[in-house]
Amino acid sequence: MNPTVRPVILSGGSGTRLWPLSTTNAPKQFLELLGEPLFEATLGRVDELGLGGTVTVVTGRDQLLAVERSLASKAIEGATVLVEPSGRNTAPAVVAAALISDPDDVLVVLPSDHVITDSPAFGDAVSKAVALAGDGALVTFGVEPSRPETGYGYIEKGEPVGSGFRVDRFKEKPDEGEAARLAGDGRHLWNSGMFVFGAGQILSEARRQVPEILTGVVAALPAETAGTITLGEIFSDIPATSIDHAVMENAANSVVVPLDAGWSDVGSWHSVWELSERDGNGNSLNGDVVAVDVTDTYVRSGSKTVAVAGVTGLVVVVTPDVVLVVPKEKSQMVRDLAAGWAATRRAD
Repeated sequence: MNPTVRPVILSGGSGTRLWPLSTTNAPKQFLELLGEPLFEATLGRVDELGLGGTVTVVTGRDQLLAVERSLASKAIEGATVLVEPSGRNTAPAVVAAALISDPDDVLVVLPSDHVITDSPAFGDAVSKAVALAGDGALVTFGVEPSRPETGYGYIEKGEPVGSGFRVDRFKEKPDEGEAARLAGDGRHLWNSGMFVFGAGQILSEARRQVPEILTGVVAALPAETAGTITLGEIFSDIPATSIDHAVMENAANSVVVPLDAGWSDVGSWHSVWELSERDGNGNSLNGDVVAVDVTDTYVRSGSKTVAVAGVTGLVVVVTPDVVLVVPKEKSQMVRDLAAGWAATRRAD
């Protein structure tokens, strides 16, 4: 008998790498950055896959209303929504989703803020991953690097297994020199942050490797585990860590399936520029923008006219509160700017 394949959509975080547009109250997955909001696009992708199992969404209190609106707009019925009192990264979220699933379910864990442009290729990769997970593997998807990227983690491929490769190691986000080496050696893939594994299998690994997380999530789960489930405040005491670091890095049965499906985590303004429609000068101009002698630049204004001249390779984003100007190739620095801006507001 084939296992039930259950999609799990992670919708936490504030998307600070797309500050100032993306904030805690309006994170990137609910913004119309590239047309349809990314969360709704993810729901549509899940529907296209036809996985069959009940959709589980893990989100925070501030995003619950947006999640409910998106589920209604996509006519997704019977979804289970796990509401975290505070974000604790992906390991507690995945453990919570596994605990409310049947142990024999295969979970397809998808962040809600990614872009995938080739749905058939993605569906093929998911099918391969589900087959591997049915044999007990903990599967992640790895993307062939197209450039040195310091904003992604990397996965080193080991020996072939089925339609994938054993994971030799996970590599945290590297510096520029290390990113250039990893992107060019043919052995490393970008870590997509998407996973496929049996619910019982991931819980067994969590029990072995991070029992404090499993115990904390069990304590936070209410007795009723259907519909909208609000996790108890004790959830906020659980260590905040990723499922990669908590479980995948030290599991003997971690497998990576290569993915070539037009994937992006939309993790920087550079990525938004890459994914946007551009004019003959390589510019993506959004809102009330005047540009003269400008090339390869992203400009977005939501509040006033923005006039830009004689520049190349910039990101300019204007909101009612903030004006952001950063070289496109340095757009990973936006996270630091967002942290600095938040710190000054707290000081005030």
